[in-house]
Amino acid sequence: MNKVHTLDQFIAQLEDGMTIGIGGWGARRKPMDLVRAICRSPLKDLTIVSYGGPDVGLLCSEGKIKELVFGFVSLDLIPLEAHFRQARQNGNLKNITELDEGMLQWGLRAAAMRLPFLPTKIGFGTDILKHNSHIKTITSPYSDKQELVAMPAIPLDAALIHVNKADKKGNTQIFGPDPFFDDLFARAATNTFVSSEKIVDTDQLGGEQMAIFNRFERNFVTGVIECPGGAHPTSCAPDYGFDLEHLKNYSAQVENYAEYKKDFIDVNPSAYHEAVGGLQKILSISLPRF
Repeated sequence: MNKVHTLDQFIAQLEDGMTIGIGGWGARRKPMDLVRAICRSPLKDLTIVSYGGPDVGLLCSEGKIKELVFGFVSLDLIPLEAHFRQARQNGNLKNITELDEGMLQWGLRAAAMRLPFLPTKIGFGTDILKHNSHIKTITSPYSDKQELVAMPAIPLDAALIHVNKADKKGNTQIFGPDPFFDDLFARAATNTFVSSEKIVDTDQLGGEQMAIFNRFERNFVTGVIECPGGAHPTSCAPDYGFDLEHLKNYSAQVENYAEYKKDFIDVNPSAYHEAVGGLQKILSISLPRF
């Protein structure tokens, strides 16, 4: 079984109007090579589900998003993603579902479990229910009779995830302290596409001792794309940290996106590496300390 894809093969399996979940978290382990490939493609009218970072910002600037479902859009040390902010302030995002982080997790978990919804208390005391009339409440069928939020499932047509290692069968490993909810994205999706720092033989994954780093089952994986440095400018611990200098430059070019696009989006991964100083420079970026 060989699930290895090229970027072109990955793009060929996506369609206009799809609901695409993007793993990672803010400026951490985003599948940026895959996102940039979507930016270069003719795909349009996408529903994007994300704990957002520059993935959401780029897709906003490219006009790819018809609807956005998100818990936040941030670059960590840069609190608010500038390209996302501009899109919202200019009224370019007409359809948004802004959720509490826990509600987004619960929606993905419901889809992963093939349930129509999951009950929660998250959302009460906020304006989330006010501004999202499609989210209903229910009454507990038991003696407590509590009112609960019925968080609807968020099924995905495709999930995009970046990992540290993978084999051609779709086994994957995430080594950093930030796996977050990538397993839920994978299980909530009809197809999951994984970009990996390395594609190795199965026996190089470390067997039983390293199985704990396999966060989701290989049967959910549709395609694996080898993308060294593929999370840049976000981090991919323990391989490299996030490139704050690049993220600042990216943020500053929100009014001059065409120039950023020419230099960093409309190029293949090898040219991208060259534009940011080379793959070895990416791999030398130190990990953040908090």
